[in-house]
This record gives sequence, structure tokens and C-alpha cells, in this order.
Amino acid sequence: MVIVFPKAEEMASISYLISTPGLPNPTKLSLTLQSKLFLQILQPTTNPFANLPQNLLLNSRPKKVRLFAVAEGQTSVVSSPSSEAARRLYIGNIPRTVNNDELTKIVEEHGAVEKAEVMYDKYSGRSRRFAFLTMKTVGDANAAIEKLNGTEIGGREIKVNITKKPLPQVDLSLLHEEDSQFVDSPHKVYVGNLAKTITTDKLKKFFSEKGKVLSAKVSRVPGTSKSRGFGFVTFSSEEEVEAAISAFNNSLLEGQQVRVNKA
Repeated sequence: MVIVFPKAEEMASISYLISTPGLPNPTKLSLTLQSKLFLQILQPTTNPFANLPQNLLLNSRPKKVRLFAVAEGQTSVVSSPSSEAARRLYIGNIPRTVNNDELTKIVEEHGAVEKAEVMYDKYSGRSRRFAFLTMKTVGDANAAIEKLNGTEIGGREIKVNITKKPLPQVDLSLLHEEDSQFVDSPHKVYVGNLAKTITTDKLKKFFSEKGKVLSAKVSRVPGTSKSRGFGFVTFSSEEEVEAAISAFNNSLLEGQQVRVNKA
């Protein structure tokens, strides 16, 4: 009996030898495995049980048989499906005018994009100048990094790398309380290039030295207590906003020159 399935290009042959102790003419089973299975069963030309006593045949029970396999050729290793973390890219220092669709078009020239998300500040609505992209494959992600990291978009040199580890989860109760206490106002300034050590209290105290501050807030990476390097300070009037910009723009706060402009 011969059963044949469609052949494929790559093949690995495995031969099985099944032996039952004390029986003549052991059955030889030759298996040829291909990627789409090619199976050939070779039957013995004679009946191996023909010369056995009848009582042996009646009383014998099937015994478990050990299979010994010898693989010919090289063994291929199948890698597990790629996780999303290995396909997720961080793209930093992008122009504020670049949105999800525009960024997708830029990156798709070098690899298939599954999802693009430009990050925006929930108070000002302005782009935070960075985004996250999930590529279709790890190969697409690596190609995008190779082709785009260090290049320019809108005159700005961008940074592209893989976000290998998920952001650590922390107890956000204090941060949520801080958010709830922030008093928003149309009279608001954006404060950029903040040191990572700057907290909301330090930011408010700094601006309170030369005027009355309504509220202040340091923006943080979602799900963490990590500062994004910028924040907002609100005032009661436009005059106070102008005075704050005049007094604090390009001033030093914990060793870093901060940028202050209208939000």
C-alpha cells in the first residue's frame, strides 16, 4: 500500500525500524517527511507470522514498541511568533504638525505599519513631539529603525528605537490626586526642558517667587511617575502670563535652562 501526498522543496528523511523480539522478518517502516507530508509505507513481501505456532498467536498480546528515529540533514528551528513589544517603535523629536496619518505614510516607505499614535497633551491639545508605532513584523520594525533613526522630518532630527520593555506599573493614586487638584485656566504657560527631578510643588514654588500662581502641573508618562520634561503653570490674568514669560523664559531651574511660552 502506498499513500502519497504532494511533495515540497525541503525534505528531512526519518527511518523507523520496528522490531518484535523473536519474530522473523521484522516489519520495516520507512517514513519520508516533507513540509506537506510525503508518506510511503513499505509492506513486507512475506507474512512474518506464517511460521509461528497457533497458540502463540492466540495468547500473544500486542506489546509496546519503541521507535528509533535517525534524522538525516539539518534540523530547522521554528521561531515563536513575535510579540508586540518587539514590533513597537518609539519615534521622538517629531514636528508638532505631524499627525498619525502623516507619520504612517513616512514610516510605511520602509515597512508595514499596524498602528500609529502621536502623543498629545490633554490640556493644551498640542503634540508632545513623540509617537509610538506598532509594525507588522519584527523585520519591518528593524528596517524602520535602520532607515529612519537620525534622519530629519520637517527639519528635526528624529530618534527611532524599539520599546522593548513595557512601562512599569505604579500606584497612581497620588498622581491622580495631583491631576484632580490642577486648576486649568485660559491664562497658562508651557514650561519645557524641565529636569527629571522637578515635581509639581517645585514648579509652582519656582514661579511663585515673582508672581501669584493659580496652579501648576508636571506632565508624566502614562502609567508611571516619570516626568516628560515639561509642565504647565496657570494664572488668573493675561498680564500675569506675560510677566511670567518675561521673568522665567531661559532661566535656570535645577541646572537646566527652561523654555517658557504661552500654552
